[in-house]
Amino acid sequence: MTITEGYLEHPVFHLVSETARELGVRAFVIGGYVRDCFLGRPNKDIDIVVEVPGQAGHGGEVRPGILLAEAIGKKCHARVSVFKNFGTAMLKYHGIEVEFVGARKESYHRDSRKPIVEDGTLEEDQLRRDFTINAMAFSLQAEDYGALVDPFGGIKDLAAGIIRTPLEPEQTYSDDPLRMLRAIRFAARLSTDERKFTIVPESLEAMKVMADRLQILSKERIVEELNKMLLTDHPAMAFELMEQTGLLQQFLPELSRLKGVETVDGKVHKENFTHTLQVVENVIRFEKEAIAEGRLNDYDADGNATPRTEPYLWLRWAALLHDIGKPISKRYVAGQGWTFHGHEVTGARLVPKIFEKLRMPLNEKMKYVQKLVNLHLRPIALVDDEVTDSAVRRLLFDAGNDIDDLMLLCNADITSKNPAKVARLRRNFELVKEKMVEVEAKDSIRNWKNPITGDYIMQLFGIEPCNTIGKLKEMVKNAVLDGEIPYSFEAADAYMREKARECFGLEPK
Repeated sequence: MTITEGYLEHPVFHLVSETARELGVRAFVIGGYVRDCFLGRPNKDIDIVVEVPGQAGHGGEVRPGILLAEAIGKKCHARVSVFKNFGTAMLKYHGIEVEFVGARKESYHRDSRKPIVEDGTLEEDQLRRDFTINAMAFSLQAEDYGALVDPFGGIKDLAAGIIRTPLEPEQTYSDDPLRMLRAIRFAARLSTDERKFTIVPESLEAMKVMADRLQILSKERIVEELNKMLLTDHPAMAFELMEQTGLLQQFLPELSRLKGVETVDGKVHKENFTHTLQVVENVIRFEKEAIAEGRLNDYDADGNATPRTEPYLWLRWAALLHDIGKPISKRYVAGQGWTFHGHEVTGARLVPKIFEKLRMPLNEKMKYVQKLVNLHLRPIALVDDEVTDSAVRRLLFDAGNDIDDLMLLCNADITSKNPAKVARLRRNFELVKEKMVEVEAKDSIRNWKNPITGDYIMQLFGIEPCNTIGKLKEMVKNAVLDGEIPYSFEAADAYMREKARECFGLEPK
């Protein structure tokens, strides 16, 4: 049995091998598929690099990757997507996506990520790749089918858990600064509880020196990497590395400002950067457990629920930004110590600014993150205070269908070096959850809608749109949430008529 058994047995590889021989070119599987083969991880994205003997050094007029893809497409009746500007082509075959590109070498201008491309040899193509573990290739030639082509020692680095560039890191990162973020992302993604991947020291030093090179990148590309980091099992490692190397300060300084502590009169506040990353890790663990037990739902625009089966990226963003307002709201009060009063409100105001700066969506996803940041202290406050029906109703009303995610975030936010304190808070937290279930079953307040509409008020009293309508609706809402009146149209109508007469002198027409 060879290491490639089960990985190169798919019929598409034999089809590529046969067609490449007919065209007189050489084909190799390269990159992530090869790496994941040795790691024993599934991977359905396959990259094929095509080398034309004797064609290296030309200006890219030969497009062997496209030619090979089109020839294979004809044989297997598969649709081929061609990207002429990039010299690449892609087809899907038996559930696997295969991308083809000609072997090439690249050079860069300092102020651009767009390379100058020329045809090249396989080794030149491997040399332009980001990391040695992503530069390995398997031959698809009949004479040495499955042979590993590894000129830069990628297999040794993979075995040692090392992220290293084929070229000097300064050149690799200068050519394409996104590779600094990719190095960190791969270190986090490939690390397991059994083995941690590390970035070689010279590479980390190069990142510190070249951090400002990230400025030539689009915010969209940066956020794409951040999202991939957040969707790993252990994103804390990635954010720690970005902070240590100065990369984080280039695009998310608000998060970097959480780092560090201050001491006044011998009193020290919590190290909020480390706390934030712990909360993110807790959220990931709790969400996995909840998904496995079927305790989390996703909701469409109409409020219809479907069981959540995959991690929710925006819950992780909410965890990452939940304390983002603390550096602004931090105060030292003599005799009391450090306070962060109002940091949830400040943080909620920062969320749209951060999303806009990073060119992230400003739609319901941003509003979801903003809501969780704004509400993340409310359940904890209920733990500390008496859990009244009124307080629970208001929490359910304000959170709506996001209440389960909010509770998960708040539970994750319970961190302390004192295990007894954590255990006590979590026990109390369970009491809050029980009270929520009780109130929700009784009042169905989560999807509460005011039974009194503005149109009804205008018709009843014969008035035009005005502030009085909003005030009456707010009175009804507060009366229901505070338990003064039942949640029914009849009770709400009677209450509204009474307040209209008492406060505004209104009588039905």
